[in-house]
Amino acid sequence: MSLTKEFIAESYKTIQDEITSGLEQLDGQALFNEEIWEREGGGGGRTRIIQDGNLFEKGGVNFSAVHGKLPEAIKKAFGVEEEDFFATGISIVMHPKNPWVPIIHMNVRYFELNDQIKWFGGGIDLTPHYVIEEDARFFHQMMKNVCDKHHPTFYNDFKTWADNYFFIKHRHETRGIGGIFYDKLTPEKTNLSSEQLFHFSCDLAKTFVPTYAEIVTRNQHSKYSNVEKEWQLLRRGRYVEFNLVYDSGTRFGLETNGRVESILMSLPAQANWAYDYKPEPNSLEEKTLSFLKKGINWVV
Repeated sequence: MSLTKEFIAESYKTIQDEITSGLEQLDGQALFNEEIWEREGGGGGRTRIIQDGNLFEKGGVNFSAVHGKLPEAIKKAFGVEEEDFFATGISIVMHPKNPWVPIIHMNVRYFELNDQIKWFGGGIDLTPHYVIEEDARFFHQMMKNVCDKHHPTFYNDFKTWADNYFFIKHRHETRGIGGIFYDKLTPEKTNLSSEQLFHFSCDLAKTFVPTYAEIVTRNQHSKYSNVEKEWQLLRRGRYVEFNLVYDSGTRFGLETNGRVESILMSLPAQANWAYDYKPEPNSLEEKTLSFLKKGINWVV
């Protein structure tokens, strides 16, 4: 197989179709609205947004394939001199209504400067409003399964990477229970071919729906009160803080003149910030905070 950037982009578009279909079935009520957009400077994408559903308050499944000239700030960050770039990928964030159903994020992407400089990146991570240990173990086992299929060290390496990446430094806490995260994967770094790295990214993306569907099914009918809803809004606030302060995809999109609505679709419809909030001792909220740290081994 001749792995071209056009083939990768078309494959990711197909996976976007599969994921949006799976999420619509999961919601059972709302459908995604699609916007086709073009980027000034080259390329474009398909933004698909779901809102006010049975399950999802707001969510997005985006595809993009963009090209053009790299801004100087990005060239410095990447440590490259080349100016022309191509980038394609899928980006997903889902914000559920029920506080017992977690936020989930996925991204798979491919970046190319020339025949010698190109790489894959991505990952899936889970942000529960309330950490349920059984769900956390299931989620991490699913991530390990897809990693182990392709490389014996991927899960441990990428789990550590996720712990470090999804860390809100100014809060001294992780955004959620992590997952896997990787960036700038090349054949030289992994001893895998570009084709093998591409298949890994596709398998990871196809793991998204069955993994999330199982967790949703377990929790979507759990009852909640205003107490749990207020806590959910506070946790969403932490999510916003990370995405606007630290997220590299958000920065890259804004600095390369990306479509703002698509870039910021990761933000929830509502979020709260409370001054100097302290959870009640021995509460479920306090217990959740105890799990928001690096290095927890969820897979026995």
